Amino acid sequence: MLISTRGRYALRVLVDLAEHADSGYVPMKEIAERQEISLKYLERILPVLTKSGIIEGLQGKTGGYRLIKAPEDCRIGDILRLTEGDLAPVACLECDARPCKRTAECRTYPMWTEFYRVINAFFDERTLADLIRPNCSDCC
Repeated sequence: MLISTRGRYALRVLVDLAEHADSGYVPMKEIAERQEISLKYLERILPVLTKSGIIEGLQGKTGGYRLIKAPEDCRIGDILRLTEGDLAPVACLECDARPCKRTAECRTYPMWTEFYRVINAFFDERTLADLIRPNCSDCC
């Protein structure tokens, strides 16, 4: 499984917005500069995050983007599924997949099913808040 640039950049944008939440609306240009993401690419990612209700945008001189959900309420799994689609490692486990006629005798199906469960559990147990908290090694 490979997480695309779109998914990785969406996470970076959301972490940036969470870290700058006290600044109010953050201009897209500032996000682009800090995260080294082109404005053109951000213009493709931000509408997806806005439509999902994670962030909101404000146009104008004092405009920009800001988180409208608390970082603790933003599960990484939800963000990746939003930007990547299903996180299924094989086609037969995708949400809209037609039932495979070999499932009953497929020796690898249980392994892929377990891996799919592990992937989703891993990302669903983590939130944006986890990504912006300092690591324990930084505290000591």
